[in-house]
Amino acid sequence: MAKNENRNNVALKCSECKSLNYTTSKNKKNTEGKLNLKKFCNNCRRTTMHVETSK
Repeated sequence: MAKNENRNNVALKCSECKSLNYTTSKNKKNTEGKLNLKKFCNNCRRTTMHVETSK
């Protein structure tokens, strides 16, 4: 099988405590800008915004 070259692996960083909690893949062609997702942060113990960072 061919490797999908349109997807990048990115890390998601908590916007409050700055810890790297999640990794995911992002499609380069369809997604413009950085990912901003609401996810649960184990360090903050609540749901916060997580921003895409390079891994």
